[in-house]
Amino acid sequence: MPSCAKRPVILVLGPHRMAVSGVSTHVSMLCASALTEQFELLHFAVGSEGRNEGPISRLGRLITSPLVLAVTILRRAARIVHVNTSLNARAYWRDLVYTAVAKLCGAGVVYQVHGGVLPQEFIGGRRIAAAFLRATLRLPDAIVVLARHQLKAYRAFVPAQRIAMVPNAIDSSAFVALRRARSAGSGSLRLAYFGRLVKEKGLYELLEGFRLARLEGAEARLVIAGGGPEAAGLRRWVDEAALAEHVLLPGPLFGERKLAMLAQTDVFVLPTYHAEGLPYALLEAMAGGIPVITTSVAGIPDVVTDGVHGHFVPPRDPQALCRAIRLFAAHREMLDPMGAACQSRIADGYSLAGLSDSFRKLYQLLLNPASSEAWTKI
Repeated sequence: MPSCAKRPVILVLGPHRMAVSGVSTHVSMLCASALTEQFELLHFAVGSEGRNEGPISRLGRLITSPLVLAVTILRRAARIVHVNTSLNARAYWRDLVYTAVAKLCGAGVVYQVHGGVLPQEFIGGRRIAAAFLRATLRLPDAIVVLARHQLKAYRAFVPAQRIAMVPNAIDSSAFVALRRARSAGSGSLRLAYFGRLVKEKGLYELLEGFRLARLEGAEARLVIAGGGPEAAGLRRWVDEAALAEHVLLPGPLFGERKLAMLAQTDVFVLPTYHAEGLPYALLEAMAGGIPVITTSVAGIPDVVTDGVHGHFVPPRDPQALCRAIRLFAAHREMLDPMGAACQSRIADGYSLAGLSDSFRKLYQLLLNPASSEAWTKI
């Protein structure tokens, strides 16, 4: 293995690594992967997630951060800047500045899009805006997307750009024993969600669907774990619906606490209508052999097959959530075969080894430009 001094330096831009965020999880996965044997990966924190700062501190950070990035690139002789972003107004303008800084400093740029709207939706049919967005999306040396629907949309919007699909992936070793340890008892059906507590994840619809299912006789309990702007609102909803005995909101769970929660979960529920990329929470739950109730949005259908790994429900539909919860509560025999299918799906297609191999090839191509044929093998 080459010495640390000789490894090419890759700056990985993303939120604070302790933030409750799929992008934070992704950054941590990269920095813990086999990529570190060949490259020196350095995390450069961007965005407000995971920070405790007031308006003045935030403004100061926004002003100085591009300069700090430039200094870091030059001081560490970084060869590549790996920007982890989403296509929404806030992230787009922030990360456009970082991309321009990296290019001006002579570094290659990997521009990985985790979520947000598709480029055709972002510009809203405005021709000048479309031309500007198309020009800025040509600035990176490569764009990476997570799912098939993104790949199709970006290739249509910027056909001259290098675009690769590299799905999120996890180290499933911590999760594989959960299915063996889990006992599908005859008591309440154990439902869980974990992740960001935001409206777009469908959490209020989940609570309403759960309430309706219990009114219709389903024996179930629900854990909603995570942090975010809706934490207080969700607690109020639970209290006002007199569901505190059946719904637990423990806050963010990490490490062994998250594994302990998953070991006591029968079904993972993600009724999102958010512009998801490929949710890490979904991959982790499925790696633990947990069937899912989720929506067929964004990259989720790449992973989940309805009736095999769980059940799809329409977005924003508490009645459909109620029916899915009642179905699982009444037919516990579905849990084990669906859980086994979930575990196999993640092991076969979403391993950390596959993720690190894809980015190893991508980084090498940017450091040592090769033919377009080699690019298509990522």
